[in-house]
Amino acid sequence: MEKKQSVCNETTYEAVYKKHSQSLSNFMFFKTKDRASSYDLVQEAFIKLWDNCDKVSPAKAKSFLFTVANNLFLNTIAHKKVKYTYANSITESSDKQTPEYLLEEKQFGDKLQRALDNLTEIQRTAFLMSRVEGKKYREIAEVLEISEKAAGKRVLDALENLRKSIERI
Repeated sequence: MEKKQSVCNETTYEAVYKKHSQSLSNFMFFKTKDRASSYDLVQEAFIKLWDNCDKVSPAKAKSFLFTVANNLFLNTIAHKKVKYTYANSITESSDKQTPEYLLEEKQFGDKLQRALDNLTEIQRTAFLMSRVEGKKYREIAEVLEISEKAAGKRVLDALENLRKSIERI
Protein backbone atom coordinates (compact mmCIF):
# COMPACT_ATOMS: atom_id res chain seq x y z
CA MET A 1 0.00 0.00 0.00
CA GLU A 2 1.45 3.36 -1.05
CA LYS A 3 1.57 6.11 1.55
CA LYS A 4 0.34 9.56 0.49
CA GLN A 5 2.91 12.34 0.39
CA SER A 6 3.17 14.23 3.65
CA VAL A 7 4.89 17.35 4.91
CA CYS A 8 6.20 15.16 7.78
CA ASN A 9 8.99 14.04 5.49
CA GLU A 10 11.96 16.30 6.37
CA THR A 11 12.97 16.72 2.73
CA THR A 12 9.45 17.76 1.78
CA TYR A 13 9.20 20.08 4.79
CA GLU A 14 12.52 21.71 3.87
CA ALA A 15 11.34 22.14 0.27
CA VAL A 16 8.11 23.76 1.50
CA TYR A 17 10.17 26.04 3.76
CA LYS A 18 12.48 27.10 0.94
CA LYS A 19 9.56 27.63 -1.43
CA HIS A 20 7.28 29.67 0.87
CA SER A 21 9.31 31.22 3.69
CA GLN A 22 10.36 34.35 1.79
CA SER A 23 6.92 35.16 0.41
CA LEU A 24 5.33 34.47 3.81
CA SER A 25 7.93 36.67 5.49
CA ASN A 26 7.24 39.48 3.02
CA PHE A 27 3.49 39.13 3.56
CA MET A 28 3.87 39.27 7.33
CA PHE A 29 6.28 42.22 7.12
CA PHE A 30 3.66 44.06 5.05
CA LYS A 31 1.15 43.43 7.83
CA THR A 32 3.37 44.03 10.88
CA LYS A 33 5.76 46.68 9.53
CA ASP A 34 8.33 45.05 11.81
CA ARG A 35 10.96 42.61 10.53
CA ALA A 36 11.44 40.86 13.91
CA SER A 37 7.70 40.36 14.46
CA SER A 38 7.20 39.09 10.93
CA TYR A 39 10.10 36.65 11.37
CA ASP A 40 8.60 35.38 14.65
CA LEU A 41 5.18 34.87 13.06
CA VAL A 42 6.70 32.99 10.11
CA GLN A 43 8.64 30.72 12.46
CA GLU A 44 5.53 30.04 14.54
CA ALA A 45 3.57 29.23 11.38
CA PHE A 46 6.21 26.72 10.28
CA ILE A 47 6.22 25.19 13.77
CA LYS A 48 2.44 24.74 13.52
CA LEU A 49 2.92 23.20 10.07
CA TRP A 50 5.37 20.70 11.53
CA ASP A 51 3.02 19.97 14.45
CA ASN A 52 0.19 19.32 11.96
CA CYS A 53 2.31 17.82 9.18
CA ASP A 54 0.25 14.63 9.04
CA LYS A 55 -2.88 16.67 8.29
CA VAL A 56 -1.40 18.94 5.61
CA SER A 57 -0.42 17.84 2.14
CA PRO A 58 2.41 19.68 0.35
CA ALA A 59 -0.16 21.08 -2.07
CA LYS A 60 -2.06 22.73 0.80
CA ALA A 61 1.03 23.85 2.75
CA LYS A 62 1.10 27.39 1.36
CA SER A 63 -2.54 28.00 2.19
CA PHE A 64 -2.05 26.50 5.66
CA LEU A 65 1.03 28.64 6.36
CA PHE A 66 -0.56 31.91 5.23
CA THR A 67 -3.76 31.19 7.16
CA VAL A 68 -1.90 30.25 10.34
CA ALA A 69 0.46 33.23 10.13
CA ASN A 70 -2.47 35.56 9.54
CA ASN A 71 -4.34 34.04 12.50
CA LEU A 72 -1.30 34.46 14.72
CA PHE A 73 -1.05 38.09 13.60
CA LEU A 74 -4.75 38.69 14.27
CA ASN A 75 -4.45 37.10 17.70
CA THR A 76 -1.53 39.40 18.47
CA ILE A 77 -3.51 42.46 17.33
CA ALA A 78 -6.57 41.41 19.32
CA HIS A 79 -4.45 40.86 22.41
CA LYS A 80 -2.77 44.26 21.99
CA LYS A 81 -6.17 45.86 21.49
CA VAL A 82 -7.49 44.32 24.71
CA LYS A 83 -4.38 45.45 26.59
CA TYR A 84 -4.57 48.94 25.08
CA THR A 85 -8.27 49.33 25.85
CA TYR A 86 -7.73 48.06 29.36
CA ALA A 87 -4.70 50.32 29.94
CA ASN A 88 -6.61 53.36 28.66
CA SER A 89 -9.64 52.63 30.80
CA ILE A 90 -7.44 52.34 33.89
CA THR A 91 -5.51 55.58 33.24
CA GLU A 92 -8.67 57.55 32.45
CA SER A 93 -10.47 56.64 35.63
CA SER A 94 -7.86 55.19 37.97
CA ASP A 95 -8.32 57.92 40.56
CA LYS A 96 -12.09 57.23 40.70
CA GLN A 97 -11.94 53.43 40.92
CA THR A 98 -11.38 51.21 43.89
CA PRO A 99 -8.72 48.49 43.84
CA GLU A 100 -11.52 45.91 43.89
CA TYR A 101 -13.05 47.38 40.75
CA LEU A 102 -9.70 47.41 39.00
CA LEU A 103 -9.14 43.77 39.92
CA GLU A 104 -12.58 42.80 38.60
CA GLU A 105 -11.92 44.68 35.38
CA LYS A 106 -8.58 42.95 34.89
CA GLN A 107 -10.18 39.57 35.59
CA PHE A 108 -12.90 40.33 33.03
CA GLY A 109 -10.24 41.24 30.45
CA ASP A 110 -8.42 37.98 31.17
CA LYS A 111 -11.67 35.98 30.88
CA LEU A 112 -12.51 37.73 27.62
CA GLN A 113 -9.09 36.80 26.24
CA ARG A 114 -9.63 33.19 27.35
CA ALA A 115 -13.05 33.22 25.66
CA LEU A 116 -11.34 34.31 22.43
CA ASP A 117 -8.72 31.60 22.90
CA ASN A 118 -11.46 28.97 23.34
CA LEU A 119 -12.93 29.62 19.90
CA THR A 120 -11.95 27.22 17.17
CA GLU A 121 -9.12 28.55 15.04
CA ILE A 122 -11.38 29.17 12.05
CA GLN A 123 -14.00 30.95 14.20
CA ARG A 124 -11.35 33.12 15.85
CA THR A 125 -9.79 33.95 12.49
CA ALA A 126 -13.10 34.83 10.87
CA PHE A 127 -14.22 36.82 13.93
CA LEU A 128 -10.99 38.82 14.18
CA MET A 129 -10.89 39.46 10.45
CA SER A 130 -14.48 40.72 10.64
CA ARG A 131 -14.32 42.72 13.87
CA VAL A 132 -10.66 43.81 14.13
CA GLU A 133 -9.70 44.19 10.48
CA GLY A 134 -13.20 45.20 9.32
CA LYS A 135 -13.20 42.70 6.45
CA LYS A 136 -16.42 41.76 4.72
CA TYR A 137 -17.57 38.13 4.54
CA ARG A 138 -16.52 38.00 0.88
CA GLU A 139 -12.95 39.01 1.79
CA ILE A 140 -12.85 36.54 4.67
CA ALA A 141 -14.09 33.80 2.36
CA GLU A 142 -11.31 34.51 -0.13
CA VAL A 143 -8.55 34.40 2.51
CA LEU A 144 -9.88 31.27 4.21
CA GLU A 145 -10.80 29.61 0.90
CA ILE A 146 -14.41 28.97 1.97
CA SER A 147 -17.75 30.20 0.68
CA GLU A 148 -19.06 33.62 1.66
CA LYS A 149 -21.96 31.96 3.48
CA ALA A 150 -19.53 29.76 5.44
CA ALA A 151 -17.50 32.84 6.40
CA GLY A 152 -20.63 34.51 7.76
CA LYS A 153 -21.54 31.35 9.65
CA ARG A 154 -18.04 31.21 11.25
CA VAL A 155 -18.35 34.83 12.44
CA LEU A 156 -21.85 34.27 13.81
CA ASP A 157 -20.78 31.04 15.55
CA ALA A 158 -17.86 32.90 17.11
CA LEU A 159 -20.17 35.67 18.34
CA GLU A 160 -22.56 33.13 19.81
CA ASN A 161 -19.75 31.26 21.58
CA LEU A 162 -18.32 34.53 22.93
CA ARG A 163 -21.73 35.60 24.22
CA LYS A 164 -22.15 32.27 26.01
CA SER A 165 -18.67 32.50 27.50
CA ILE A 166 -19.19 36.09 28.63
CA GLU A 167 -22.59 35.30 30.17
CA ARG A 168 -20.83 32.81 32.44
CA ILE A 169 -18.40 35.50 33.60
